Order: sequence, then C-alpha cells, then structure tokens
Amino acid sequence: MTLVGSRELMETAAAGGTGQGAFNVVHLETAEGLVAGAEAAGLPVILQISENCVRFHGGLVPIARATMSIARDAAVPVAVHLDHAETEELALQAIDLGFGSVMYDGAHLPYAANVKVTRRVGEYAEAHGVFFEAELGKVGGKDGAHAPGVRTDPAEARSFAEETGIDALAVAVGSSHAMTERTAALDLGLITRLKEAVHLPLVLHGSSGVADETLVAAIRAGMTKINVSTHLNGFFTRAVREYLDANPSVVDSRKYIKAGRDALVLETARLLTLFAKVD
Repeated sequence: MTLVGSRELMETAAAGGTGQGAFNVVHLETAEGLVAGAEAAGLPVILQISENCVRFHGGLVPIARATMSIARDAAVPVAVHLDHAETEELALQAIDLGFGSVMYDGAHLPYAANVKVTRRVGEYAEAHGVFFEAELGKVGGKDGAHAPGVRTDPAEARSFAEETGIDALAVAVGSSHAMTERTAALDLGLITRLKEAVHLPLVLHGSSGVADETLVAAIRAGMTKINVSTHLNGFFTRAVREYLDANPSVVDSRKYIKAGRDALVLETARLLTLFAKVD
C-alpha cells in the first residue's frame, strides 16, 4: 500500500458504520510506531500532525516530509492529516505539501468569521482534491480556554456545513483534550442528532478521555473519525520511564526511544481493530 488520501478512508468508514482511527504524530518515532501498529492490525490509519507538533519542530516541512515518507512505505493505507490548524496559512501550506486532509479550527472565532475563513480554506482544499475538516463548538480542554459543558448545536451545525462546504465536522459532545483518565461521558443522543442534521462524517476530538465501550457506542451513534493522542502518548512515555528505571546507566537515546516506539504498536492495533469491528 502507500500514502493515500483521507477521503477514501473516511468515506469507507462512514458507509460501513465503522470508525477510522486518527492518531497524532509527535515525532518520527511516533509515526513509525503508529504505522507498525496499523500494519499489525492490517488496517488503515490516519496520521495527524497538529499545530502544536509543528511548533515543537520549528516548522511543518521536516516532520511532514518524514511522516509522509513513512506512510509511502507502509504495508497498509496511511493518510496524513493536519490537525487543529488555527491559522489559514498553515492549512494552505499543508495542502500544498500534499496532505490527504486538513482541519482548519476556527472555533475560537465568532461564528460569521469562522464561516468566512473556513469557506476560504475549504475552497482551496477542494481545488486541490484535499478532504477538509472543520470544527464548530469548541472541544473542551484545549489550551484551558473552554468550559467543559459546551455542546455543538445541530441546527447551527447544519447551517455551518451548508455555508462552508466542509467534508467532515468536528463536534463538541462531551469529550475534552488531554485527558489522562478515560472518564468522559458523551452525549450519544446529540451525536445521532448531529449526524441526522449534517449528513457528513463526524469527528470526535479528545477521545483519549473516553472509555472503549463509550467509543464503540459513539461510533454506533454516528461518529466516524476517532482522534487519539494523549492516550497513546501515555503508552510511549510509560515504556520510556520503565526502560530508564531498569537501565539507569544507559545514555544511548535510541534504546529507550525504541521502547516507547514499540509500546505504541499493540495499543494502536487494538484501537484500530476496536473501531473497525463496530457493527
């Protein structure tokens, strides 16, 4: 297989009523571990590069090119996605680099401004054949800027989708970013109403804080793309910590980074299988 567009993965999952895992890249070793996990499961994966990741690496190009190279050599379909771009310029740069999809996050803007900029980015994405995701009703937890009770309104979601021409919509239904405990309660009824309102693939951000059984229920209710970052980062970090505890004299960073990378494989495969087997 090879690097693919996100559209075919999203449309296949939406048509089948299953979930498509989308997991965040932090650095090269994350991408390697996530792809190895997808290969172990024999399932496609979407690799996500966030604006925070871009900032950490000092720019989009190096981490993007490395991630796309790994995707091209994969034994399963792998798409590369720009996650939570809050600047129009970054979204356009990712499209120009050949990303399979981009997310422009204008949820921090007033509604009218969000529509205007989202539509402009969406037109550029459409012209380049790139699948386009946007957000309405900011997901809690991001930058500590949001109350946890925020929810996306179905009627507003319908209007937003019609006015912007987006391909997928990230919605606020009870999850929060950066949760380390899987205790979030999702509004499953709201997910169903949103799906009926917009007739587009819905995206669940903040899925790290959601238990397996609730994620399965969310997919059954209408969610398609399931974003996971913090949960998988925990597996990576715990493995590094355990390796260093057991080998306090080691100075070769490849040895403990390998432990972290290897720890991603089984959990990535497990999550992708969990999402894909929903019926």
